[in-house]
Amino acid sequence: MGKAVVAGVAAGRCSRVSRESYDQLALAMSRAEVEAVLGRADSCSGSLGIATCIWGDDTHIKVGFTADRVMLFTHKEL
Repeated sequence: MGKAVVAGVAAGRCSRVSRESYDQLALAMSRAEVEAVLGRADSCSGSLGIATCIWGDDTHIKVGFTADRVMLFTHKEL
């Protein structure tokens, strides 16, 4: 049963990495607004008020934040 829950969570993450969700992103969105669209990021890194977060693996959405506001966003293979 635990494996099914993990698989469901992973499937939910992947389904949010789509052209439709990418098209909802906009410059100056807050990090909370981005997470409302994409869910929690798979990875984030950064320092000094600048962060880069990635949702997905081979197919992914990458968002750059300055002071928790979107400054850029890109995608790969959507």
